[in-house]
Amino acid sequence: MIAKNLSNSEMKPLAPQQIVDCDQRDGGCNGGWPRTAYQYIMQAKGQDTEASYPYRAVNQACHFLPADVETTISNWKYATTTKSETQMQTAVATVAPLSICVDASKWQFYSGGVFTNTQCGTSMDHCVQIVGYDMTASTPFWNVRNSWGGSWGEKGFIRLSYGHNTCGLAQEATTAVV
Repeated sequence: MIAKNLSNSEMKPLAPQQIVDCDQRDGGCNGGWPRTAYQYIMQAKGQDTEASYPYRAVNQACHFLPADVETTISNWKYATTTKSETQMQTAVATVAPLSICVDASKWQFYSGGVFTNTQCGTSMDHCVQIVGYDMTASTPFWNVRNSWGGSWGEKGFIRLSYGHNTCGLAQEATTAVV
């Protein structure tokens, strides 16, 4: 997740490792759902930055410090309940990045380009974040931040084809309410 700083409007990446380590309702590196992660963040009264709680891609003991909270949320909502990528586009442009769940079963060898709906199914097994889109490209796409580190994909990002529910991206699109 990316959110505005509590004291200014600077956008900073937030700590997915905090969710992996501290959210007891989900399975750490074995998966979880944005809606339960949001519930954890509300219960914990905030989330640290990725800089203060770096991603390690392993389950660890929780070391969240409330004094290091970067942002808080009051609730969460679906960006679309009808799998509308147009509604998702509006939400990304006017509200915030979106948490989405996808079928990432074929992503391990991704190294670049626009990933299309013919390259994956819709059996959701991984949750990631839509941070933007490009409708001017020859193949319009969503820009998606993954949690697998900067050596994966396009420096930690994947481009998913827009308008085709690629990898099931429109099935579980949510956003935090600040």
